[in-house]
Amino acid sequence: MSGNSDPLTPRAKLAVTAGKAAAAVSRAAGRGSGSVIGGRVALRLDPDLLARLATHLDVILVSATNGKTTTTRLIAEALRAAGVVVSNALGANMPAGITSALAGGSDAKFAVIEVDEKYLAGVARDTDPKCIALLNLSRDQLDRAAETRMLAEHWREGLAGSKAVVIANADDPLVVWAASSSPNVVWVAAGQMWKDDAWSCPSCGGVMQRPGDDWFCGECGFRRPTPSWALSGDYVIDPHGSSWPIHLQLPGRANKANAASSAAVAAVFGVPPQVALERMYQVQAVAGRYDVVQFMQRDLRLLLAKNPAGWLETFSLIDPPPTPVILSVNARGADGTDTSWLWDVDYTRLTGHPIFVVGDRKLDLAVRLEVANQSFQVCENLDQAVQQAPPGRIEVIANYTAFQDLRRRVGN
Repeated sequence: MSGNSDPLTPRAKLAVTAGKAAAAVSRAAGRGSGSVIGGRVALRLDPDLLARLATHLDVILVSATNGKTTTTRLIAEALRAAGVVVSNALGANMPAGITSALAGGSDAKFAVIEVDEKYLAGVARDTDPKCIALLNLSRDQLDRAAETRMLAEHWREGLAGSKAVVIANADDPLVVWAASSSPNVVWVAAGQMWKDDAWSCPSCGGVMQRPGDDWFCGECGFRRPTPSWALSGDYVIDPHGSSWPIHLQLPGRANKANAASSAAVAAVFGVPPQVALERMYQVQAVAGRYDVVQFMQRDLRLLLAKNPAGWLETFSLIDPPPTPVILSVNARGADGTDTSWLWDVDYTRLTGHPIFVVGDRKLDLAVRLEVANQSFQVCENLDQAVQQAPPGRIEVIANYTAFQDLRRRVGN
């Protein structure tokens, strides 16, 4: 492997070859990219493969409840100004998928890796990252994910004493508490629209005071740190006080926040904010998210929202009424089978939009919309919803497996 004085062992090479073969078979069978099964096969043959593959790379890990796939893509784009990048761009973010991604990066300088929140500590232990970006923590997949404070505690323990530069969102108390165990933290004022998981102090359990954009615990003194980087409107302010314009093709304030964190990461590796932000403009869509597709002679914009915080951000970027909106919710294994989170979403923000409901759990969603006093139609499938929608571009918002179903249907 180039740049690596300790080449892969014969066993590791065999594991990589077997993993790639398994992935190819999976793709040929039409079962997706094959990255997960390929990684599982490779790790079965060499359990230390992830660590071996990371040894010659400057590894950047990105973790959060929301925005990690997009931020991973933005960081990767920015760092290509400084060298070849390998990344798990399609979002396979557990150890098997990460191993598959790194197996294809023998000539890379950087590895920009999205990591599922629950696996961050273990992947950091295996890959010895130079930088870790922590964006946010909120409730997600209630049937299998730990309570958010427990997840923050897991991060805090895993990052204690880490040599990595941690780029962390100063506006999320859970992220600040998790990152504070690390000796080298760069704080970014990236904002926090969803605050319902951060009203109690993660340090002592006291009630958090939240005047304006500030926050602090009146009982133990835990408080918002002073940021070095900040998102201010359409600009990123760097540690020297210089303002750099953000020009993205991706919509919404949340993506500007992702860009601010990405610029801070790029600066760790010597890429100036102006160069980093200019390169981020090239990103038009991320694994189908934000794509506008033609289907049945209509324009559909595909938007992914997996949990209450994500739905809140998505509602803030859709076109105003009377733009039609299609909502699709499933509750399969990859989504989490508990749909009680629907009751945490403020669906009154859709007032005035013609709403059409599809997906495996359309009746669950219909009950929630009924209670929110929204007018809506339940449809059998996407085709029927599109047929009944009034003229104009349609906003389609779906959770994880529902989003994949929609992409397959529209041929995206």
